[in-house]
Amino acid sequence: MKIHFIGIGGIGVSALAQYYLEKGDEVSGSDVISSSITDDLVKRGAKIVIGPNVAENIKEYDLVIHSPAVKENNPEIVEAELKGIKILSYPQALGELTKDYFTIAISGTHGKSTTTAMIALILVEAGLDPTVIVGTRLKEFGNSNFRMGKSNYLVIEACEHEESFLNYWPKIAVVLNIEEDHLDYYTNIENIKKAFNEFVSHLGDKGILVKQKETEIKFDKNTVEFSLEEERCVKKLREIIKIPGDHNILDALAALKVARTLKIPDEISFSALSKYMGAWRRFEETQLPGFVLIDDYGHHPTEILTTLKGARQKYPDKIIYCVFQPHQYQRTFLLFNDFVKVLKEIVNTKLVDKLFLIDIYDVAGREGGDFKEKVSSKKLADAVLGSIYVSNEELFANLLGGEVIIFMGAGDIYNLSQDFKDKNVICS
Repeated sequence: MKIHFIGIGGIGVSALAQYYLEKGDEVSGSDVISSSITDDLVKRGAKIVIGPNVAENIKEYDLVIHSPAVKENNPEIVEAELKGIKILSYPQALGELTKDYFTIAISGTHGKSTTTAMIALILVEAGLDPTVIVGTRLKEFGNSNFRMGKSNYLVIEACEHEESFLNYWPKIAVVLNIEEDHLDYYTNIENIKKAFNEFVSHLGDKGILVKQKETEIKFDKNTVEFSLEEERCVKKLREIIKIPGDHNILDALAALKVARTLKIPDEISFSALSKYMGAWRRFEETQLPGFVLIDDYGHHPTEILTTLKGARQKYPDKIIYCVFQPHQYQRTFLLFNDFVKVLKEIVNTKLVDKLFLIDIYDVAGREGGDFKEKVSSKKLADAVLGSIYVSNEELFANLLGGEVIIFMGAGDIYNLSQDFKDKNVICS
């Protein structure tokens, strides 16, 4: 089969492209910029065009799969429609696969990637040989976001963005938490809860729901709950999990509960969890001369707070600096009060010694309205007494040496942290 991917460099789309490459299909793709992800796909056999999408890319394909970020008026999509080629979004294509496998889908506002990774590693250690699609890179998978298995188990990260997860039909669904996010689409928390409940309804009569106890989900059948306060194994997990913070213990509890529903012995689960090295940009630590550098993907107020609590627990006596890049103007505007509340708590409780805010990451093609005039990192810094708004160039001048420096955000802030690594800064 000949399959063409539009936006092939995306973290989810690229995993699906790897799946079809492993199946022996002919894979091509396009993206506006090259990356380590597209470079890796080329090495695996994909033919990729980099640059503005043009209709000439569309040939006689059997299927075209596109990133959810790609608009309907994209020239490649328009040309594929004219040629009568089947077109699916990434969630739709992944949804088709979920029907063919015993699918375990991990959802929630936070913690999806970590929990997906943990469940996958437990299944691998138990010899269940799963296929895995996760929204980050894992060292255990050769720094990839994909693993091809030979069994009927499929473990996927089920994102709620624009109701993507409503395309999936799992046998086991995990709901970690539900909070306000993606308000540009959902508008309010009630619509978010409604979407999660509809996702859970896809389990049917024989499906199993694994959920955090406090999470409001209506499912009257096979429900397994977990809570930090009630689980006897929390102490054990605190001893073996290498990445800090109670949020990671909750993720491990969810993974353990899934393993138990599959009759996997706890000793296998504990062994797998003890080896988990953490995911790309999920509290990813690098030791540099004079500094500890931490990369983290956190960009929601709750994620920021829980991650920095974990950092302070791990480094109680260190000077900690956090460099945060807000993600999208509209998102920052809609969650502005939540950001102010959380960032004030971070500063006032000394979770960090200095909080730096850099310019908001603008997601190309997603920003509408006049939000760029309504909100900025400078306005956010002014509302949070004790935070500092700086440009990228000014940041390094504020460093003394010996600090723990956390680069946090879902945009391109990792380029700034990589630049810091490359310079291998040593302050006199």
